[in-house]
Amino acid sequence: MNGMNHIRKQNYQTLDLTYTALGAVLIVLCSWISIPAAVPFTMQTFAVFFVLAALGGARGTASIFVYILLGTVGLPVFSGFTGGAGRLLGNTGGYIVGFLFTGLAYWLVTRLFGKTRVVQLLALAAGLLAVYAFGTAWFLFVYARTSGSVGLAAVLGWCVFPFLVPDLLKLALALYLARRLSPLLSLTQR
Repeated sequence: MNGMNHIRKQNYQTLDLTYTALGAVLIVLCSWISIPAAVPFTMQTFAVFFVLAALGGARGTASIFVYILLGTVGLPVFSGFTGGAGRLLGNTGGYIVGFLFTGLAYWLVTRLFGKTRVVQLLALAAGLLAVYAFGTAWFLFVYARTSGSVGLAAVLGWCVFPFLVPDLLKLALALYLARRLSPLLSLTQR
């Protein structure tokens, strides 16, 4: 009996790794769908929301971490087929790093309150606010060091306000698709 439990556990770990890798690949592919701007409009946030809602907090957050790690080592996984630590350390790198906060917020909130549609929606919205807060603070700091002082209202106008409605639409679409597809894919969320 102990041998069977070991096999099941090993298969489950393999499944976790597979789903995590597929989640990271989806984020990469969606980051390449881009409309250039000061902060590019991408489908990256859609993928982050979808991966979390479809795979669960643990696997989804791991997928986000793998995505960021791939970009950090120089693979061209970020928008515009870019990569490297310099991209993360630039003005908009905080928004990419902030995706980890979305994952952690989703994981914590759904673990504490369950995975009802409303809880998932609120967890993803809280994660989006965390991305905006961290990314904006990062932008203010890096921009001030490289280009001079800039006001919060200006940065919000460049990096947050234009993205609010599109990001909320992506959130709703990702949650809808994840809830529809998860049973078809037989995903056991963790």
